[in-house]
Amino acid sequence: MAQLPVISPAPPPSPVRTSVEVTSRDRLVDSHGRTITDVRISLTDRCNFRCIYCMEPDTPVLHGDAALSAQQTGALCRVLHRLHVRTVRLTGGEPSLRSDLEDVIAAVAGVGIPDVAMTTNGHLSTRQRLQAWRRAGLSRVTVSLDAVDDDVFTRLSRSGSTPARIIGHIAWARAIFPETKVNAVVVRGQNESQVVPLASLARDLGLAVRFIEFMPLDASRTWDRDRCVPAEEILGLVAHAYPLVPAGRSDARGTAEEFVFADGAPGSIGVIAPVTRPFCGECGRLRITAEGRVRPCLFSSQEWDLMPLLRGEIDEQRVADFLLDATWTKQASHGISSGAFVQPARPMSAIGG
Repeated sequence: MAQLPVISPAPPPSPVRTSVEVTSRDRLVDSHGRTITDVRISLTDRCNFRCIYCMEPDTPVLHGDAALSAQQTGALCRVLHRLHVRTVRLTGGEPSLRSDLEDVIAAVAGVGIPDVAMTTNGHLSTRQRLQAWRRAGLSRVTVSLDAVDDDVFTRLSRSGSTPARIIGHIAWARAIFPETKVNAVVVRGQNESQVVPLASLARDLGLAVRFIEFMPLDASRTWDRDRCVPAEEILGLVAHAYPLVPAGRSDARGTAEEFVFADGAPGSIGVIAPVTRPFCGECGRLRITAEGRVRPCLFSSQEWDLMPLLRGEIDEQRVADFLLDATWTKQASHGISSGAFVQPARPMSAIGG
């Protein structure tokens, strides 16, 4: 049974904001000592794909005017910059469906956020749009691609796109954003056969391809652990074709374990393993949904409604206090492996991937 999120108007005041003993009032610190430097902001819960691990054909979506506007997103990010957030990743749904996407990117980059990233399915990432996003201030892009085989891709994405189209757009993205990465979710019985071809793509294009374990965030509520292909198995599939050398983590707070090819070929492989190798203890992320709710964890059952503070004249100190307090409530871990874990009611598309 899914657990409905508890939507609250404001979190309780945290010691970060109220204790005279705490000196880091200008940083987002949780009660477990983790500092938030990376915030995911969903721009929409709409998508032109219906990937089986995320959305169903009939998944309800917000009305367009319910989502954070470009102005509100910019104001929020101005506060996040004050709180020493370094990375803002724009997510969805599919961000490229926003008609004002360039305005949103410009609003975020314009307040001084050093690293403005975006995740996209790549279908609408034409050369012209990629160039426009770059001009607006986007730093880098990550493209989701779960298969290079046409039939597997269609079965997984339930879209009218094709791998050839996405790969063509990835090549353009790589030219415009040198740090372009590819993410691939691996689902048992669906696309294990695509792991090696995707590793070949990494070598051919000199890309970082990161494989992600299937998480319990699907709208169909059919997730179970047996459908999750563990990181160890994924790495074994790649290494059988292309021996790998561990490269550690490029970012100590990053989620991906990284590997390079032993033969010196370009590109790299990463695995993101929230199910079998949780990285909760190093998590430095906070999520904000398209309608302005703060989720301290991807799997939170609690959401804090920030939107009222972003309407009308915005008091940035009140927004900062709200974010400090919400961060303090971040749980120690997601607890997927515990018997008490309950899958969140909201799918990935509604939370922000």
